[in-house]
Amino acid sequence: MSEGETAIPPPGTIHPVDRRHRILERVAAEQTIQVADLAAELRVSEMTIRRDIRRLERDGFLRQTYGGATAHVTRSFDVAFTARALQHPREKRIIGIRALELLADAHVVYLGIGTTAEQFARYLPPRPELTIVTASLPIASLLGTRPLGVSVLGGTVLRDDLHCVGPAALRALQWFRFDLAVVGAAGVSARWGITELTDDEAEVQRTAIERSRRLVVIADGSKLGVVTSAIVAPADRMDTLVTDPSAPDDEVASLARLGVETIIAGQPREPRRRSSSGGRDVRTPVGVAAAPDREGVR
Repeated sequence: MSEGETAIPPPGTIHPVDRRHRILERVAAEQTIQVADLAAELRVSEMTIRRDIRRLERDGFLRQTYGGATAHVTRSFDVAFTARALQHPREKRIIGIRALELLADAHVVYLGIGTTAEQFARYLPPRPELTIVTASLPIASLLGTRPLGVSVLGGTVLRDDLHCVGPAALRALQWFRFDLAVVGAAGVSARWGITELTDDEAEVQRTAIERSRRLVVIADGSKLGVVTSAIVAPADRMDTLVTDPSAPDDEVASLARLGVETIIAGQPREPRRRSSSGGRDVRTPVGVAAAPDREGVR
């Protein structure tokens, strides 16, 4: 222990993601945090708290100042959004990276909202001939300095998540025809399809999908079988779903029967078979039972 650091109780059992969430809640409420106080409260070392702050700074949520003693918010995101960003981060990253393979020769792509879509944007390669259209201000900001075209829809900005919705956003979409739409979802199920948290968000996603030649949905396994209140599109509108190994087998099987290609990111590529319903390639399902509807968040 270095000079000036106070002794702390034995380490507790708080999960690292929950600990970072607590840090962000404190910053949101108080604007600054003291490392020593937070370490004592969470029963971890000051070095652990500093590592957490560096991780959050790297991910763009905090700015570290005063030699690591305090941190300040750099995004005016609601803590609920930040909590979603910290959920299943590895899965979202591998899903985003794997979905990049589906860009092919697309020139105009609609990229949806949410933290998994942000991961897709984070790893986009330089492609000056590619134009990304999005309703997400965080994604537009992330891509704005990259060597590719970026268009943000505009309209009414949702304060919590910084997404553009409303009539202006819908009018802006009328000027585009998309080779590909890549969207996240609050829920994906064979019965109810793609669902979102609010109708405002769903309407923008719905309009973009209607103007897209192909549709790729990127969602970690916790979203499969989940149904939220606002329907975006039926399940059979999806061309491809990119998810992770935690996706429920029965839900994957149900989607396969509808002709949806399912790619499991983080697993070796599997042989595909031709679907008898729709002609698209699908992975061989490994379950058939109907999954119960679950509630969840994006």
